[in-house]
Amino acid sequence: MKLYTRNQIALYSALTGIVAGAAVAAGFFLFSGRESNHKNSAQVVSEEISTDHADDMILEEPSVLKVANDINEYTQDELQNISVYERCNEAVVNITTQTMGYNWFLEPVITGSGSGSGSIIDKRGYVVTNVHVIEDATTINISLADGSNYEGRVIGKDVESDIAVLKFDPDPKTDLKIIQFGASDTLKVGQKVIAIGNPFALERTMTTGIISGLGRPIQESSNVIIRNMIQTDAAINPGNSGGPLLDSKGRMIGINTIIYSKSGSSSGVGFAIPVSTARRVVRDLLAYGKVNRGTIQASFVQNTHRIAAYAGYKISSGLLVNKVRPGSKAAKAGLKGGTKAVQYGTFNPQTIYLGGDIIIEVDGIKIDGLADYYSALEDKKPGDKVNITVHRDGHNIGLTMELELEN
Repeated sequence: MKLYTRNQIALYSALTGIVAGAAVAAGFFLFSGRESNHKNSAQVVSEEISTDHADDMILEEPSVLKVANDINEYTQDELQNISVYERCNEAVVNITTQTMGYNWFLEPVITGSGSGSGSIIDKRGYVVTNVHVIEDATTINISLADGSNYEGRVIGKDVESDIAVLKFDPDPKTDLKIIQFGASDTLKVGQKVIAIGNPFALERTMTTGIISGLGRPIQESSNVIIRNMIQTDAAINPGNSGGPLLDSKGRMIGINTIIYSKSGSSSGVGFAIPVSTARRVVRDLLAYGKVNRGTIQASFVQNTHRIAAYAGYKISSGLLVNKVRPGSKAAKAGLKGGTKAVQYGTFNPQTIYLGGDIIIEVDGIKIDGLADYYSALEDKKPGDKVNITVHRDGHNIGLTMELELEN
């Protein structure tokens, strides 16, 4: 064991304290330097973020709000719909009507109003729509896609087909868009269709659907049955009447006319007049102001249970042939009118003649009343021949006769 003197111990202790103090001081300065460097680095990063990326941090949105893809991508079906709408919507007009009357002081007042749709079919300002859209109208206003308004006038209307043609005088500088007629003879159930109209005054609204049925006979009023109607599930609402039903190429295949609904709004069952009917009717309306149909030159009375019981007929439906015009083609074909005059009616009695033929069928269409008769001859022209089945003396007899021009 080595021994140290008191002075040596004191010296060594002093040196050890100095060394320890120097080490502590060195560590303090090293730690302070590192902390200072760390603070300086953090300050630099903070300054860079605040100066270079402050806007990005403020505008950054949650990922759920970001647009997944900023490129507009449409399906083929959507592109087709868009194309048809862009080409055809400006050719669809909004039709509003007012009916005028007189109050107790004989002052003119508005007694009713209505609205519907129509299609421009000629750049001169011809519009096709439904008769019931303009029925009893005193004034007709036609509104175009650009917001301009024109007074419309009736060129012709055909109640049997519910088709009317209107005319307005456009500004010569206006380039009217028109809708082309398509074909309805080759339509198929399941085929896509597009309707454009003004439902509830929401102008140029587009709906799509399919053809749900063809050849539907629809009774529009007591004396009007429209046959061969197109049934569609494309939404049709009040205000759509008169607007076009289009195929996928934007051609008119029908005129939207009727909805079947208990609530008065679309229930997925709508009906359109086929364009084959519209084309034929519009042609006559433009040329003559009316449709020249072939007719039977005779007068008729609706058969009823009361008449059948009185006259002893075995059937209570069909049309009684009241009188046949002498010398007519119907008379030459052998159609027979009544010979027994009776008074019919309570409040306003009229003279009818019993004992003649009862028409029960025209070209295979069952005739229960006047509506069926008008419907059966709706697409017939003067000179056409029809096969008639009549009930005579308890037996059914077939006749063939040529139709004549309606007087």
